[in-house]
Amino acid sequence: MQSISRRLGHQSLRPSHSVASLKSIYPLSDHYYGADHPKYGSTLATKGAGHLVRKGTGGRSSVSGIVATVFGATGFLGRYVVQQLAKMGSQVLVPFRGSEDSHRHLKLMGDLGQIVPMKYNPRDEASIKAVMARANVVINLIGREYETRNYSFEEVNHSMAEQLATVAAQLFNIVQIAKEHGGIVRFIQVSCLGASASSPSRLLRAKAAAEKSVMEEIPEYACGLVRLLDAKMATILRPAVMIGTEDRILNRWAQFAKKYSFMPLVGDGSTKIQPVYVVDVAAAIMAALKDDGTSMGKVYELGGPEIFTVHELAEIMYDVIREWPRYVKVPFPIAKAIALPREILLNKVPFPLPNPDIFNLDQILALSNDIVVSENALTFNDLGIVPRKLKGYPIEFLICYRKGGPQFGSTISERVSPDSWP
Repeated sequence: MQSISRRLGHQSLRPSHSVASLKSIYPLSDHYYGADHPKYGSTLATKGAGHLVRKGTGGRSSVSGIVATVFGATGFLGRYVVQQLAKMGSQVLVPFRGSEDSHRHLKLMGDLGQIVPMKYNPRDEASIKAVMARANVVINLIGREYETRNYSFEEVNHSMAEQLATVAAQLFNIVQIAKEHGGIVRFIQVSCLGASASSPSRLLRAKAAAEKSVMEEIPEYACGLVRLLDAKMATILRPAVMIGTEDRILNRWAQFAKKYSFMPLVGDGSTKIQPVYVVDVAAAIMAALKDDGTSMGKVYELGGPEIFTVHELAEIMYDVIREWPRYVKVPFPIAKAIALPREILLNKVPFPLPNPDIFNLDQILALSNDIVVSENALTFNDLGIVPRKLKGYPIEFLICYRKGGPQFGSTISERVSPDSWP
C-alpha cells in the first residue's frame, strides 16, 4: 500500500501533458512577473543608488520598494504621511520616544509587519543610526511651536534636523561603499511657510537654519566621497498653517470660544495667512517622493488656494460651529505682555508650566507679518497637486462643537421648531 502511494505521489509531481500544452500556448515566465517588468518597477527616484524591487499592483499588501523612516510620525502631519505610505505597500519605520501607546493608532494603517515602531533617543546618534540603518527614505516632520523645559526651539527645529541630515549622509556613503543595499536616496525636510533668518519668530528662524543645514550637510557627504548623485537628494517643503481633524488652530479657537463665549483677536485680526488642508501636504510629500528626481534640491511653498485674514478664518470657524461670533481685539503689546511670563519663568521654576494655546509669544511675533506663498515660489502646481478649498470637508470636523448636536447650534436654535427635535 505504501509503495502504491509513493508511486502515485511521484506521478502527481510530474507535469502532465495538459499543463505542458497550456504553457506552450500561454507562456508563464518569471521575467514577466518579476521586478524587471515596467509595471512592477519602483516609482522611487534612486538617482544611481540601485534598483528597488516592487511587487504587486500597488495596494496595501503590495511591496512598493520604499522603506521610510518617518521622524515625527506620531504628530499631526505624521499620521497622514504614514497612511499614504502604508496604503501603497511601503514599510514605515516609526521612531518614537514617548509611551508605547503613542504609535498605536499607526499600526492599523499598514499590512501586518509594515508599520515598525522603534524606540529611540533624539539626542543619541547611535540610536538615530539604528532607526535609519535599513531605510532608503528619510522624512523629517519633527517640529514644535512652543518651548518646554527639556527642548528649546533651536534644538527641536534646527539641531535635530541637522543631526538627521548628517547621519543620513553618513549612512548613504557607508552603504554605497559596502554595497549592502540601496541606501538612503531621498531626504525630505518639512519646514514652515515664512521660514526666514530675519523673521521675528524664533520658530521660523530655527526652521530657516534647519533648511540651510540640511542643504549643506547632504551634498557635502553624499557627493563628497562617492559622487553618485547629480543633484541634492534633499527636498524641502514649507507648508502653511495646516487644517485638519487634529489641528492646533481651529480646534483651539473653537474650544476657547465654547468655554469663554468669545475669542481674542491678536492685533485687529488683519494678518493674512494661507491655510492648507493637511491631506494635501501629505500628498505633496508622496508626489516629491515618487517623481523622477525633479524635486531634488528644491524648496516648495505649500499654501492653500485661498488667502484669509485671521478674522475671516475665525468667521468661518464660528459659522461651522454655529455660535454667535464675539471678539475681543487684543493689541500686540498687550498680547505679548500676557504671553511673556511663561517664557520668563519656563526655566526658573522647579515644575513644568502649561503649554500655551492662544497666547503663544512666538506665534504672536510671527503674526506681526503676513504668512503667504511667495510670488515666484514652487508650489503644489509644480508637484501636480490641486489643493482643496478650506470650506467644506476639510473643516467638517468642527461640527462636533455645535451645541445640541450636529443638526443644531446656537445660531439656528431660534429657527428650529421644538416639534422637529428627535
